[in-house]
Order: sequence, then C-alpha cells, then structure tokens
Amino acid sequence: MAEMKAIVFDVYGTLFDVQSVQEACEQQFPEKGESISSLWRSKQLEYAFLRQLMGQYKPFNNVTRDALRYALETHECKYKDEIIQKLMDAYNQLRPYEETEEVLQQVQDKKLAVFSNGPDGMLDPLLRNADLAQYFDAIVSVDEIKQYKPATASYAYLLKQLDVKREEVLFLSSNSWDIAGAANFGFHTAWINRKGAPAERLGHNPDKEYANLKGLIEKNNL
Repeated sequence: MAEMKAIVFDVYGTLFDVQSVQEACEQQFPEKGESISSLWRSKQLEYAFLRQLMGQYKPFNNVTRDALRYALETHECKYKDEIIQKLMDAYNQLRPYEETEEVLQQVQDKKLAVFSNGPDGMLDPLLRNADLAQYFDAIVSVDEIKQYKPATASYAYLLKQLDVKREEVLFLSSNSWDIAGAANFGFHTAWINRKGAPAERLGHNPDKEYANLKGLIEKNNL
C-alpha cells in the first residue's frame, strides 16, 4: 500500500452522531423522537440518491428539510415552520462521537479533509460548534460540483482539491455505500462499522474495518 498522504473523513455518522438529533425530535414530539429521527435520516439519503439519478440536484439542507417534513407527516405530527427550523438547527448541533477529537489530534501529520454531501452552510456551523474545524486542511462539499456521493464525479472533485494521487488517500466513512463509492474511484478505504453491520454487496470491500475511529490510530494502521 502506498504511503497515505491525505486522510478524508465523511461527516454524518462518521465524525458526528446523526441520531443525536433524536433528542430535539423527542422534545417537540414526545414518544416519537426515535422513530422520527430514524425515518428522517433514511429519507434524507434516499432523496439525495433519487435526485442524483433524476438529475434534479438540490442542496443537502433542502433535501434534509424535505425529508424531515416527510417524516413528520408519516407520523401524523402537526407542525409549523418554526418547529421545522428548530429541528433543522439541531442538525448544526449534532454531537461528535466521543473519540472524534482525540483521533483528529493524533493524525495531524497527514493532510486532513472533510468530504460531505452537506453544503458549507451545514458543515461550517457544525464543525465550528464542535470546535473541530481547526483540525482540517480542507472542508470539501459536493455542493461545489452538485454531484452527490457516491457519484464518481464527486470523488474526482475531492481529489483535485487535495492535490495528491488517489492511491495516497485514505477515505473513512460509517456509510458502507460511501465506502463502496470511494473504493470504486480508487481510494483506500476504512469502514467505521459502528453497528457491526454486514458488508454491502456492491462489489467493493473496505481495505480496513473498524468499530470506531480509534481503529485508525492503532499500531500499523497508517
């Protein structure tokens, strides 16, 4: 394996716990928070994938808002625009996983980047609120090219921003579809398999698989 010069992190589910928004959902809609937040996340991804296929790109914050409305309507929740905004704001307050900052501190000898489907308007406040932006050399969004991951064009755009060879990139994500997309493009990959899920059947397996981000800093893993 070539020396890794750049380490790229997905954001949602990898650095930050997307289900931490459940608390805000529960506050607004008691006894429905877990179910709402789960459906919200699945629809968020589904809408992004479908829009990519249809050639009807919308920024991820708009997709996220549409997915939230669907989740609330499915649960027969009555809501006003101010509630939608409160829950959207909660997405800027997601909790980083407990090991996130420690790991970032220990890999500062590499070029570090964030690569996400989220636009700058979501990423900047999220990283700032968690005080994590300081650790990254680049914060890259698919919104700049309007091609959602796992489209090949999105990873090609990322590579241009990093100014390294694709075989010198280690890409980390908790999303197995993202790992498959990155591997298909030619990146080395590490799947953060927090839930012990089976591997996807997409023709690409990760080079490494860790239960959390700490796997990255274990001996001989870089």
